[in-house]
Amino acid sequence: VAVLTGKPYIMRFFTGLSKPTLPSTGTDFAGIVEAVGNNVQTFKPGDRVCGFDDQGLGSHAQYLALPATKAIITIPENITFEQAAASMEAAHYAINFLNKLEIKAGQNVLVNGGTGAIGSAMIQMLKNKGATVTATCRTEHLEQVRALGAQKVIDYTREDFTQENQQYEYVFDAVGKSTFGKCKHLLKPCGIYISSELGPGWQNPFLALYTPLTGGKKVLFPLPTNIKASLAHIREMWEQGAFLPMIDKRFPLENIAEAFTYVASGQKVGNVVLTMD
Repeated sequence: VAVLTGKPYIMRFFTGLSKPTLPSTGTDFAGIVEAVGNNVQTFKPGDRVCGFDDQGLGSHAQYLALPATKAIITIPENITFEQAAASMEAAHYAINFLNKLEIKAGQNVLVNGGTGAIGSAMIQMLKNKGATVTATCRTEHLEQVRALGAQKVIDYTREDFTQENQQYEYVFDAVGKSTFGKCKHLLKPCGIYISSELGPGWQNPFLALYTPLTGGKKVLFPLPTNIKASLAHIREMWEQGAFLPMIDKRFPLENIAEAFTYVASGQKVGNVVLTMD
């Protein structure tokens, strides 16, 4: 949606200042290899593959031509194309939040936005590391979030999670709708706050530079890097049965405008998938 609208404006530095660099949207995909170049040895026709590039692939299309050096992996037989495509972006971000920390079994972690694409992936990964997870969501999704691995679920339509008395080693705002100031008292003395967004006034990158100098509670604003490593980790989790993406709705490619409208409404749960004929 940010690529399509050019908002927030900072997105234009990565996707084109006056107009999009790529004429088609789409950063991730899953499909079947139709043909390969003469020197390609890593893939062959018929392979089930998926891939991701946060700079854009123009992948909202029926056919793609990509260098074999891109971040592309084969899909295990137990994973569908829809599951594979929905696993790419959000899980990559979740992995790059968690790999900057030393998550230990038994630690208390709060995830704000348990039904978001990033939040739902993060809950499963935290569960796999043995953390005790508290997550927020709407009333109708309480059981769904518990099934992901959250031991405690807070219905944010009925109570404000920032008023919790419990303290946590880590607070992850996976939807970017809170702030370090509101969550600071939830953190243990050396606790860490991470948000998936810049924050109001874009303060999170600044706080990530400033708070480590003050000692005690701090903000991290990790930039997601090394997509190839993330995809290899995702494939490993698939094989272990430790991760599956949450999928909300599916739209055929010809209804892509309707899909964008739905995602932009802020009402989606997990991921929205475009399907191909």
